[in-house]
Amino acid sequence: MADEATRRAVSQLPLLKTHAGPRDRALWPQRLKEEYQSLIRSVEQNKAADCDWFRLESNADGTRWTGTCWFIHELLRYEFRVEFDIPVTYPDTAPEVAVPELDGKTAKMFRGGKICLTDHFAPLWARNAPRFGLAHLMALGLGPWLAVEVPDLISKGDVTCNRGD
Repeated sequence: MADEATRRAVSQLPLLKTHAGPRDRALWPQRLKEEYQSLIRSVEQNKAADCDWFRLESNADGTRWTGTCWFIHELLRYEFRVEFDIPVTYPDTAPEVAVPELDGKTAKMFRGGKICLTDHFAPLWARNAPRFGLAHLMALGLGPWLAVEVPDLISKGDVTCNRGD
């Protein structure tokens, strides 16, 4: 059973309707449009709530996504690159998000800086596919992972603040 914060986060994100992945040439453009609309809505909501924390952009066909995410801890901003590819089985399978500069710094990470979402997020995604999209991946996958892992990495001295921000 999901907690109240998770339910609230999900209720604020638009659910997607088109069940299509990158191999579905006819429906993928419609799914991609829904993904962008959901991400835009998510960023707008985050800005309105003064909790803006990520930027994403994709390649031309929407199969490779890159950007930045940041985490504020004790009034300091810690910024990280984020990247992922859309799997061929998308939207039935969630993308594997990577934060390359944290590779090897935490046990909750796989080779290449891919964050571990298997225990908590993967079952949630599986129950909600194909209605979940990239905005859900960020809000319910990467966001909670950052909230748990980054303060721990900071306390161990494994992550330092970008003072130029």
